[in-house]
Amino acid sequence: MRKFLKLILPVLVVGVMAIVGMMGVMGASALTLEEGARAAKCDECPENLFGDTGVFKQVTNTILYIVGIIAVIMLIIGGIKYVISGGDAKKVTDAKNTVLYAIIGLVVCFLAFAIVNFVISALPSGA
Repeated sequence: MRKFLKLILPVLVVGVMAIVGMMGVMGASALTLEEGARAAKCDECPENLFGDTGVFKQVTNTILYIVGIIAVIMLIIGGIKYVISGGDAKKVTDAKNTVLYAIIGLVVCFLAFAIVNFVISALPSGA
């Protein structure tokens, strides 16, 4: 339990600090979401940076697909390691850890995919 608290406490502190910082920035800003997106866009940026066919969505989706494929491959490797472990306790533990971490990776990949697509859909298309 102590080890868990040592790991989670810094994450919680940084998360709270980030939320408080964002609230301060959002409270001080008079820009709408569309105005902020236009202000952040450079002059040489492609016209379709955001939206369903935007560069940002295509790049992030490609990266997330690659990470998902790697997680599925690791899941298969973990399954194969489990089958060929031959009852050796260390090999079985290593195989179970590989499968566990691959599943965690898939869950994180799906959540990242959902969050990125939600954020991109919230941005205006013409930004």
